[in-house]
Amino acid sequence: MTATKLLSRTLRSAATRVPRMARPSSSGPPPPEGHSTSVGQSPLLRTSRDSALKTPGISWLDHDESSGSGIVSGRETRKMNTYQAIRDAMNNALERDDTAVVFGEDVAFGGVFRCTMGLAEEFGNDRVFNTPLTEQGIAGFGIGLAAMGHTAIAEIQFSDYIFPAFDQIVNEAAKYRYRSGNQFNVGKLTIRSPTMSVGHGGLYHSQSPEGFFMGAAGLKIVIPRSPIQAKGLLLASINDPNPVIFLEPKILYRSAVEQVPIDAYTLPLSKAETLIKGSDLTVLTYGTPIYTAQSAISLLANPPPQLESLIPESLRKASIELIDLRTILPWDVETVVESVNRTRRLLILHEAGKIGGVGAEIASVVTERCFLRLEAPVRRVTGWDTPVPLVYEKFYIPDVIRMVDAMAETLTY
Repeated sequence: MTATKLLSRTLRSAATRVPRMARPSSSGPPPPEGHSTSVGQSPLLRTSRDSALKTPGISWLDHDESSGSGIVSGRETRKMNTYQAIRDAMNNALERDDTAVVFGEDVAFGGVFRCTMGLAEEFGNDRVFNTPLTEQGIAGFGIGLAAMGHTAIAEIQFSDYIFPAFDQIVNEAAKYRYRSGNQFNVGKLTIRSPTMSVGHGGLYHSQSPEGFFMGAAGLKIVIPRSPIQAKGLLLASINDPNPVIFLEPKILYRSAVEQVPIDAYTLPLSKAETLIKGSDLTVLTYGTPIYTAQSAISLLANPPPQLESLIPESLRKASIELIDLRTILPWDVETVVESVNRTRRLLILHEAGKIGGVGAEIASVVTERCFLRLEAPVRRVTGWDTPVPLVYEKFYIPDVIRMVDAMAETLTY
């Protein structure tokens, strides 16, 4: 048995022992959106005003070069979690655009995750309103509104239930501009939906369906990792001249907290962000797994006493680059390829299953463009190719131990 295989097997065995102290203790049921302590403590979150206002790529919607209003010295931030930042983005959109409307199941009551709390009272029931329980109808209604020039912000209550709307999204929204020869479009349509696991959602409330839309030319797919990203990317999606599916990781609604700029701003779509610079391995992911990846990188560099004997010193010194893809379609090929050409290794992490997942497309493109530079096969760490199990959901979702295992194998290939 090779040293790498022994390390891999031992790490998996140790996984049942190491995280015991991290297991949550609670006297009641977990919150519906889930909670992750590791997310809340992540150094990737911008928890000060200065760091928030220095977010890369931030563009102020009230920026006027002639008046100098684009400077950050007079701007303020407020502590928000992800759902509050998403609500703030929709509030900004409704204030700035009289044609903007927000609709979906229970949104007038605040929605399941409270993302639309108070919007109906502030802007009226003709601009923020409930719909019947029909995802196909919600998508079709949004397409019609956008085709008539309105800014349509639709909510599918869970991304697990977006499939009844698949025909409307893929065959109508994605193709509307093309079929009309660019005479008409539904670029003012944004479809929001909670996505990814919560730890106890099972087969109907913890799915990650982004891969199903990868072949739908004409759509954009965006998944944020934090409150600052959620607000900026959502406003960019609403303002983008193409229909956008905006998927919001549920466990980040309350777990991720940052100082978020109060003024309206956007962040660039189809532009990945390098969160940690490195030279030996590129780790590419998006959404909630960003924090799994960051924790795994930290554990590899500074293993706890239980794992010190299993991780060689040479691996602890590895320089690992972490990239947040942010926009899944169309994704930032240039940033990823440039990184892999430098590090010569790529590991892709996502919660969705491996077969037909986002990682499959990225691995194919990177192999085509970087083949002669690669020193190891492109590695994918994903959910298993089964329905998301209920009782065993924590074993389905890629965790820190699986990531450390994969990074070790890739670095020592």
